[in-house]
Amino acid sequence: MATPGDTTDSSNLTGVAVAAGLGEQAIAALRSAVALDPELAAAWLPLSWHLIAVGDLEGGREAMGQYLRATATDPPLRRAATALCNHRLPEADLLLREYVRQHPTSEPGLRLLAEATIWRHRDHEALGLLTRCLELAPDSPGARFTRAVAYYRLGQAALAQADIAAALITEPQNPAYRAFLAAVCSRTGEDTHTLGLYAALTTEYPSQPKLWMSYGHMLKAAGQQTESVAAYRRTIELDPHHGEAWWSLANLKTVRFDATDIEAMLASLQRPELTPDDRLHFEFAVGKALEDARRYAESFQHYATGNRLRSEDSSYLPVDVTVHVRRCKDILTREFFAARAGQGCPARDPIFIIGLPRAGSTLLEQILSSHSAVEGTTELPDITGLARRIAERETDTELRDYVHLLGTLSPAERQSLGESYLTTTQGHRKLGRAHFIDKMPNNFGHIGLIHLILPNARIIDARRHPLASCFSNFKQHFAVGQLFSYGLEEIGRYYRDYVELMAHIDAVLPGRVHRVYYERMVNDTEQEVRRLLDYCGLPFEAGCLRFYENDRVVRTASSEQVRQPIYREGVDHWRHFEPWLGPLQQALGPVLEAYPEVPDFPG
Repeated sequence: MATPGDTTDSSNLTGVAVAAGLGEQAIAALRSAVALDPELAAAWLPLSWHLIAVGDLEGGREAMGQYLRATATDPPLRRAATALCNHRLPEADLLLREYVRQHPTSEPGLRLLAEATIWRHRDHEALGLLTRCLELAPDSPGARFTRAVAYYRLGQAALAQADIAAALITEPQNPAYRAFLAAVCSRTGEDTHTLGLYAALTTEYPSQPKLWMSYGHMLKAAGQQTESVAAYRRTIELDPHHGEAWWSLANLKTVRFDATDIEAMLASLQRPELTPDDRLHFEFAVGKALEDARRYAESFQHYATGNRLRSEDSSYLPVDVTVHVRRCKDILTREFFAARAGQGCPARDPIFIIGLPRAGSTLLEQILSSHSAVEGTTELPDITGLARRIAERETDTELRDYVHLLGTLSPAERQSLGESYLTTTQGHRKLGRAHFIDKMPNNFGHIGLIHLILPNARIIDARRHPLASCFSNFKQHFAVGQLFSYGLEEIGRYYRDYVELMAHIDAVLPGRVHRVYYERMVNDTEQEVRRLLDYCGLPFEAGCLRFYENDRVVRTASSEQVRQPIYREGVDHWRHFEPWLGPLQQALGPVLEAYPEVPDFPG
C-alpha cells in the first residue's frame, strides 16, 4: 500500500508475467529475489501487490512492510519502518508522529504514518493523512489505493471506487488494484464488471483458493448457482481443509452433501493444526450436512460447537441492547415525536425493511424489487453510520448510546442528515427508479432516527415465529455482524428486546410501521403482497407474485431460496430441534407464548 515508484527490471518482468497470465510464477520469482536480497525494494513492492490480489492480505502487508523499510533513506524513518515491519506498532506510531511533527510536509513520513494507522484500524485518521499525501503528491497511486482501502472499510464504497479507478489509470495491470476494484464493485452493484475481473484473476492465478472462493461468492450473488458450486468445489480441490469453502457450499441451502463429503469434513475437524476460523466454518457446514441427513441430534451439537467457537472472540453484551430499548422507550415518546412533526428530509425514496435476519426480509425485498418503481440494493450501513456520527458528539463513554442526543438535533440538522443518507446511498441506485430498499435488519434499533430524518420513508417489519427465526439465526454463520446470534439465550433476549421496542414504536407512532408475518405471507401470498404494496403507495403489479423470476443480485443467506416460489417447508423446520431449544424458549418467555400478538411490557 505504498507508492510504487520503482520501475526496474524486476517490476517490468512482473508486469510481463501478469500480462501473460503467469501471476503465480511471478510470485515464486519475487519470493526467490527477496530471499537472495532482502533490501530489494523493487521486488518487495510487486510481491505485495500479487499477494494482496490472491487474498493473502497478511502476506501482502508483510511484503509492504519490507518495502517501506527498504526504501526509507532518512534514518528516523528507517527506524520507524523497521518497527512497523516487525509489528512493533506502538513504537512505530510514536516515532512517526514525532517525525511528522518535525517534518509536516514530508510525504514519505505522512505515508508511513498513514500505513501505521491503517494497520491499527484507525481508518478515519488515515483518511486525513492520505488526503494530505495526495495534496503533496497527486500522482501517488499507492496513497490513492490505501485511501480507497480506508474508504471501503468505513463503508464508503463509492469514494473507494473513485480512488481505485484513478489508481488504475496509472497502473492498469496492477493485480491488487484490480482485485480490490472487484471487491468494491460487488459492494456498489456493478456485478457484471466484478464477474469479469474475478474471471481474469482466476486465469492469472489458477491455483489460489481464496480467489476462487471470492469468485464463487460473486457467482452466487448473481444467481449463477452451477458456476458458483464449481468455483467453491475448485477451492476445495486446491485446499481440502478450507472451512469457509465448505460452509459456502452449505450456505447455498440447495446443495446436499453426500457421505463422502461428510466424511471429508469430519476428517478435517480431527486435524489439530486446523485454524480456529476453518474449524468454526466446518462445524456449521457439518451441522447443515447432518441436518439434511436428518441426523438432528448430531447436527445440533455441531451447530452448538460452531456457535461456541464464534462467541469466544466476541465482545457482545446483551445488556447493551436492553439498555438501548429502555432509553428509546424513555425518550422517544408520543410527545417527543409530535413536537418534531413535519421536520426532516421529505423525500419518499427509501423503503426500510427491518427485523431479525432470517425472518423473511430478503423475500420481501425480492417481492418489492420486482415492482417497476422499486430498486433492491443490499444491507446498507448508512443509518448505522449516521447513528455513530451523532454518538461521537458525546464525550461521556457511559452515554455513547446516541438516543438521548436525538432531542438536541435542530430541524436543519435533521433535514441535513436525511439528505446525507440519500447522498451516500445514491451509488447503490443503478436503475433510476423512484424508490429503493435498504434491507439492514438491525435498523429496527434506529427507527427513531429514521423517522426524525426521513419522516416519509416507508418502514416494513419482517417478523417470523420466534423459534423459527431465532433457531435459523443460531444455525447461520454470518460473515460479519449479528453477534447476538451465537447463543440461544442471547438470541432469545435479542428477539424479546426487538419485539418490545417495536411494540413501543407502534404505540407512539401508530401505523408508522407495516408488519409482515412470514407465515401469513406463505399462506396467502397475494393478499399479503397487496397489503404491502398498498402501504408503500404502489399499484399492484403481477410481477411481484413472480418474484422468483427476478434476476437481480442477492447477497444474503437467502439468495437461492428467493429464486424459487414460496414453499412451506421452512416454516416449522425448527421443530426437528425442539428438544434442545429449552434455553431459547426460556429467554423468549411471554413473547413466545403471545406470538403473533405481543405481551404487555413494563413501562
